[in-house]
Amino acid sequence: MGDPRGFMKHGRRDKTMQAVNARLQHHSEHYDYPREEKVKTQASRCMDCGVPFCMTGCPLGNLIPEWNDLVYRGQWEQALRALHATNNFPEFTGRVCPAPCETSCVLGINEPAVTIKLQEVSIVDKGFEEGWILPQPPALRSGKTVAVIGSGPAGLACAQQLNRAGHRVTVFEKADRAGGLLMYGIPHYKLRKEKVQRRIDLLAAEGIEFAYSCDIGKDRSFADIKSSFDAEVIATGAEEPRDLPVEGRELDGIHFAMEFLPEQNRANWGDEDVAALHPNKQVINARGKKVIVIGGGDTGSDCIGTSLRQGAASVVNFELLDQPPEERSASNPWPQWSRIMRVSSSVEEMTTTGGEVYYEIMTTRFLGDKGRITGLETVKIIWANGRPEKIAGSEQIWQCDFVLLAMGFLGPRSELLSQIGCATDQRSNITTDIKTRMSSIDGVFAAGDCRRGQSLVVWAISEGREVARCVDEYLTGSQSLLPKVRLEPFVY
Repeated sequence: MGDPRGFMKHGRRDKTMQAVNARLQHHSEHYDYPREEKVKTQASRCMDCGVPFCMTGCPLGNLIPEWNDLVYRGQWEQALRALHATNNFPEFTGRVCPAPCETSCVLGINEPAVTIKLQEVSIVDKGFEEGWILPQPPALRSGKTVAVIGSGPAGLACAQQLNRAGHRVTVFEKADRAGGLLMYGIPHYKLRKEKVQRRIDLLAAEGIEFAYSCDIGKDRSFADIKSSFDAEVIATGAEEPRDLPVEGRELDGIHFAMEFLPEQNRANWGDEDVAALHPNKQVINARGKKVIVIGGGDTGSDCIGTSLRQGAASVVNFELLDQPPEERSASNPWPQWSRIMRVSSSVEEMTTTGGEVYYEIMTTRFLGDKGRITGLETVKIIWANGRPEKIAGSEQIWQCDFVLLAMGFLGPRSELLSQIGCATDQRSNITTDIKTRMSSIDGVFAAGDCRRGQSLVVWAISEGREVARCVDEYLTGSQSLLPKVRLEPFVY
């Protein structure tokens, strides 16, 4: 513990955000990070608690007090080693993770929590700047081969861990670049794609093979994969979007979020064919449109921010759930993830430019003219016994010509699951043994959103690390030397 009085002497000073008008003019990351000395000062606020609840609040079990102390002492390279000991990709989580560690911070009980994410991203960014992060190929190879299907954070973490254990890993990706939602879902202004590609290049330099534009189940059968590798890991994510099958759904101008967001990311890369990943090769852009985003989660927020940057005429957001409270409720005590009102940068941009979030509102039908959407009808609801009930007489017509559906995801793609033939749960996620992470098919494992359901990047990395340890034990028949992910029962 570098400064035992640091938390008493210094207040919380996090990174700052550019003004709304400024950040809407570009797609670059919109945060300004403090200088190194200020980061060290913030690290001194860590109290080095006897029981570090921040570590148990993190799905990766990050060694937070350890690297906070090292940052305070200016020992950045050692801090990087401690950070990488539990997290393969801190440059991702340091930018897009909602930081359940901070809501579990002991200081956060009665003071603003320690800026854990700030220290995390500062450590890894300095590591890249100083040239400390280099490829680390294994010294020996086991002769075993593993196919990882899906190159999102779960698949990438799994691949890197298994490669470190000496196994030959091939990652199959249906898109033309690796990264999954890191590359084609999360907007540039939250996570620049050059940072994603930088890590992909490192993994390739370590000996991991990537097979792009290869959709397993379509371009190549799973049976072929099964016969060609010693083990298979399914890490395809939860790609099946939740639809809104109401009257008028067939109208043009209604799009899934994951049909819309990848195109702007491709445009930011400078790709000529921005619609290459769209099932109908349709270019989707919100410029000049009256936009309604249905769904109030992270994906909905990303649709809002992207629409505004494209030059939408107006944007409003519908949320089926009720508005969260400003403070923790009695049923949501510390150190659990705090289910409180949060305003994302994109929602701030929307409300600043005249838009609004409407809670407890349900879309009942879409309206159109000549095959194109011109509006929609909603009804207000109240929640009773966990179910929405419509309020009579609260119907309302909204004019719009562009609707984005961002209501979450239902599970992995069914066509691949049918070829695998593995057991699934009631939500269509792949069921696995609680200890081995193996599915009902011998040698076939699962990790990430396709196993646990739609979740966070930090959870995906945790899943990837743990399944890699299980696969290593399956392949070697002995206890793995890969680290076990330490999880606590209350983590978010």
